[in-house]
Amino acid sequence: MSCNAKKDPNGTWRIQYRWVDWTGKNRKSQKRGFQTKKEAEEWYAHFLSQQSADVTITLADFWKVYRDDMEPRLRKTTMMQKDYVMNDKILPYFGNMPLNEITAPKIRIWQSKMIAQGYKPTYLKTINNHLSCVLNYAVKYYNLRINPCHIAGSMGKSKADEREYWTVEEFKKFSDAVIDKQDAWIGFNILFWTGMRLGEMLALTVGDIDFEEGTIQISKSLTRVRGEIIVSEPKTESSNRIVTIHQELQDRLQEYINSLYRAKPTTRLFENRTKSFFEHELIRGVELSGVKKITIHGCRHSQASLCLQIGYSPLEIARRLGHSKVTTTIETYCHPSLDAQKRIAESLGKADRGEENAM
Repeated sequence: MSCNAKKDPNGTWRIQYRWVDWTGKNRKSQKRGFQTKKEAEEWYAHFLSQQSADVTITLADFWKVYRDDMEPRLRKTTMMQKDYVMNDKILPYFGNMPLNEITAPKIRIWQSKMIAQGYKPTYLKTINNHLSCVLNYAVKYYNLRINPCHIAGSMGKSKADEREYWTVEEFKKFSDAVIDKQDAWIGFNILFWTGMRLGEMLALTVGDIDFEEGTIQISKSLTRVRGEIIVSEPKTESSNRIVTIHQELQDRLQEYINSLYRAKPTTRLFENRTKSFFEHELIRGVELSGVKKITIHGCRHSQASLCLQIGYSPLEIARRLGHSKVTTTIETYCHPSLDAQKRIAESLGKADRGEENAM
């Protein structure tokens, strides 16, 4: 490792330097714009501490090392979420602390502060996982002896409480209430009858719908971050899927597409609509129809529950929803209705009485 500070004609300083990165590869570069030679040399010393990344490096500096390595490997939206959680929830508490001084008791104190903020249990779990992920990286690549998060234990919980969902009758009441806004009406019809995620629906284009086969191709997801539209691959590999749609939904979609101005295969179905639009319409429709309030994601739960009640297996439902694990479908989305429970009880009663065709 070496460096050489030089003064540029404009009076500022630049530093040329060589270093060995964490993979063992020799690299060279330079940085300009320092006001003094001392400032340039101090920057270089700080840079080296980041590259060597021994366990005395602060979490804030180590986060930069982690980020530089992981950013090319992660989806842009995933990296943006990590940035927000680290900068807003973790670095203000641990940022100036060396890695080897982040202990289980200190983590538990931090967890208590987070819990006191009143965040949802699932979000608390997410925050904790971000810290644990960075420390796991330090253990794997930079010889941190142990991840103190494993000793401290987690906070929150990974699964939300069971979500409310609509029956077909409830959805039809809601649908009738929002029919005056065509894009809201067709959007909720898509969400309820296919179970796709909101981001997947917002990314749909005319060309994704095959009316001859009666299918919708789901191959992308749309989100907005700070006003920027980001279209990326779906959540998981299994999320790339083809969903079948019944004839009535096909007819509604065809009518809606015909109403779009000069629609092309690349035209998005909801070009000028956002998540907040559908959230507002959900509230409006619930108030007008009198059905119970659910979240937009509750439409996905409604589809899973409906398919389960009709008699489809968790594996078939998992494929329709784009889950990589059937257990996710069973544990999170399959809500057997009270009617289904009553039918089970009736069948058991018949078996108890020795009646034929009990099961």
